[in-house]
Amino acid sequence: MAYVATQAADARLNVEIETEGMTLNIGPQHPATHGTLRLVARLDGEQVVEAEPIMGYMHRGYEKLAEVRTYPQVTTLINRIDWLGSFANEVPFILAAEKLMEVEAPPRAQWIRTALFELSRIANITLFLGDMAVQLGALTPVFMAFRDREFVLNQIEAVTGGRFHPNFDRIGGIKDDLPQGWIDDTKQAMEKIRDFCDEFEELVLGNEIFQARSRGIGIVPPAVGLSYGLSGANIRASGVDWDLRRDGHEALAYDQVDWKVWTHPDGDSFARYWVRLQETREATHIVDQLLDGLPSGPIMAKVPRIIKVPAGEAYAATENPLGEMGYYIVSKGDLVPFRVKIRSASFSNISITPWLLKGVYVPDIITILASLYFILGDIDR
Repeated sequence: MAYVATQAADARLNVEIETEGMTLNIGPQHPATHGTLRLVARLDGEQVVEAEPIMGYMHRGYEKLAEVRTYPQVTTLINRIDWLGSFANEVPFILAAEKLMEVEAPPRAQWIRTALFELSRIANITLFLGDMAVQLGALTPVFMAFRDREFVLNQIEAVTGGRFHPNFDRIGGIKDDLPQGWIDDTKQAMEKIRDFCDEFEELVLGNEIFQARSRGIGIVPPAVGLSYGLSGANIRASGVDWDLRRDGHEALAYDQVDWKVWTHPDGDSFARYWVRLQETREATHIVDQLLDGLPSGPIMAKVPRIIKVPAGEAYAATENPLGEMGYYIVSKGDLVPFRVKIRSASFSNISITPWLLKGVYVPDIITILASLYFILGDIDR
């Protein structure tokens, strides 16, 4: 009886001092979320029991705004979805509209379009390479990223007139041809980006603290990643050899140059960083080849001055810096789209977080969010 009484007293004491798990709000203002996101994490000590991303703080209604804009005006809107994506944002919408009009841009326009697309990828991912490092505590790389990214933005601006929002792509081609001396200047910028990648290979990937914080953290099995709709470097870092630049069927010049799709078998945060670093270096070689083989000829197909898209439906998707970005356009034969549905990469990138964050420790939340790489404007479209 004495033993039973002792055990009962211990049980009562445990019930009295037992505390509920802590709820940790990350955001809706937080520097590690690339915009305005709220993440509600329920903790058991330092371990995440449940995590829920709450989106919608930056919703700007692009899909509905496109219904009251003419087709040429829509490019001004979609420039701002992934605000780091620059020219790459415009391309899938223009390709979808060209499908509806049964128009194809001339070869020279396709090659310039592809080169600017890859420059946008470099400018975007370069910033990621510095940003993820600073979120894990390394301050120097982000300054180096901002420094060298300027060389690429200078070249985009020299052609389009815009650094962040070029508004340069057109149905049937592009707005202007390349300025004099631009090709040589761009090749020099590509050399600087390759040097940047070599530096980061040693400075960040070779850093033992970075490896300890990222290896084995946030592992995404290939089947799980595909079921959540992951694309781009996030799914290639899980060993899935899939890239719309090679495997898609859009009218771009990727099949005219020699390049490699990079994958990594580990599927963790380190692998996602590693793949993006290799892809940045690979993109510089793609740009060099495109500029060396640039065909002559016109930069615009014959299209009406007033764009009136025939009735029908079309979908076009491209391998944007954050992953697959697709536009599904429904036309009723008017000057404006009847309906536009946007498939943004960031929405899928963030959708896996409830599954991925379960069971990790609090510091790993920031590592995983950084490695998935999403832009909030690309989510709340």
